[in-house]
Amino acid sequence: MPTIANTDMAAAWDGDEGAHWVEHADVYENSGWRIWQHFLDAVPITSDATVLDIGCGTGKSTRSVARIAMDGSALGVDLSARMLALARRRADGEGLANIRFEQADAQVHPFPPATYDLAISSFGAMFFADPVAGFTNITQALRPGGRLALLAWREPTSNAWITGVRGALALGRDLPWPPPNAPGPFAFAEPEHVRGVLGAAGFVGVELDEINASMEFGANAADAFAFMRTMGITRGLTHDLDPDTRQQALDALEQTLIEHETDDGVLFDSAVWLITATKA
Repeated sequence: MPTIANTDMAAAWDGDEGAHWVEHADVYENSGWRIWQHFLDAVPITSDATVLDIGCGTGKSTRSVARIAMDGSALGVDLSARMLALARRRADGEGLANIRFEQADAQVHPFPPATYDLAISSFGAMFFADPVAGFTNITQALRPGGRLALLAWREPTSNAWITGVRGALALGRDLPWPPPNAPGPFAFAEPEHVRGVLGAAGFVGVELDEINASMEFGANAADAFAFMRTMGITRGLTHDLDPDTRQQALDALEQTLIEHETDDGVLFDSAVWLITATKA
């Protein structure tokens, strides 16, 4: 078994949360394709690059960079054994011989030093209990002058995909937001916190560029509702409601999805940072 420092996150991602991602992998992998295209347009990846993908999940980002770095290699690491098993199957199905996956906690995993040209993460690097330790470990895995490129959510109130779901399920309740900078999806929302963490971990030239793009959660409202009613956030915000009230909350969620239905699918605005830096 790999050494794990982030035990709470491992319990979620190697448990129910990871199982949900595997069951709905196609939706999750497709939901942010517009954001990922911005990433590929902005981040240079050479054909011979060695790439480390942090929190790779079911491997869409790893497979994507492996197809570009055909003369190099890509390693995807994640806490979830189930997600990695699917990642391997999908990479094998695409015939990608320059890719591998490993179950690992990137905060403490003994990566070979000075090995990688580029470390990336598509919304997978905001969960470290000790982010300075996590990114210091990633820094030592990079070659001198190696680069970092991360996608991370900006403030939750600017992300309609979260405010829409929360607003529908709240039914007038005052739901708290997670504390700033705490491990979780929005841990890298504040630029000064990001610069502080990455600077302390040995990176220079930290830049945060805004990406504003739609998230897609289904071809139509019925498709999106079948998926979103089972998401962790939906389960978490409705588990303590009585059956009638829970149904009201789900009805409100379904109505929200109907309101976001377009000819291109069920779309919600998102607000993202593209964070780039260089090993000092």
